[in-house]
Amino acid sequence: MASNIERYKKDFERLRRQGGLLQQAFTRDIYGKRYEAAVLESCKGDKKVAKSRLDALPNFDETYQAWYSESIVLLKQVLPDRLNDFVRLYEKPKGRKEISFENYRIEDALQGLQVTRLGEVLTDSSAAMPHLKQQIAILDSLSSRFESSLYDIRQMVQADLLDDELEAARELLKHKFLRAAGAVAGVVLEKHLLEVCNNHNVKIAKKNPTISDLNEALKSASVIGTPEWRFNQHLGDIRNLCDHNKSKDPTSDQVSDLIDGVAKVTKSIF
Repeated sequence: MASNIERYKKDFERLRRQGGLLQQAFTRDIYGKRYEAAVLESCKGDKKVAKSRLDALPNFDETYQAWYSESIVLLKQVLPDRLNDFVRLYEKPKGRKEISFENYRIEDALQGLQVTRLGEVLTDSSAAMPHLKQQIAILDSLSSRFESSLYDIRQMVQADLLDDELEAARELLKHKFLRAAGAVAGVVLEKHLLEVCNNHNVKIAKKNPTISDLNEALKSASVIGTPEWRFNQHLGDIRNLCDHNKSKDPTSDQVSDLIDGVAKVTKSIF
């Protein structure tokens, strides 16, 4: 099984290629026949080759959203300090009172928004092209992060270890060692929540904090919201049933829910 860092690099290369195609597709949407003529010229007048290149381009409106969503997930993992910049290039500015070339965004382009005055086009989807190019540049910057010797891959290594431990928990569950499987999954949850606390500089008073302690600290620091807090608390209750409550045995479904729930938390709370 490929390590997390290998999967991230594979996803990055795929998204980078898609980004280049999206930029070309967006250019075609903006300039139409002028773009097609430029492609034909670059193909030295070969209409068959030019048509093949144009046909290979994705539909920008249909493909961009998936690319944007996947890029956000990757940036959260590898380059979180640029995530807000990436999102800001897409979203309409909050409190915008009028639309201009400067505050036009990719979201506007996807809605086909055009601003005219007295029959003259003041701004249209072409104003979003610089923002798309910046998004692609931000994504491209991940390349140096992967290769840099200064890049801290501790989180990726941690994620690999947690994945391995969850697989061990699933094997224990498969062989009906329910309490052991639940205990292992609980340890994974505890480790991950502690890592999230460290990532956000959330101070923990106890030397050996429990899942409940870590969960409360993250909620108090507004790192997680009430739904996430409740979900984590539910998982902690199942873990306690596996570890501490000897008068009542956990069910196979409960332990399975615990393992699947912990896997979800490790992939969605950072």
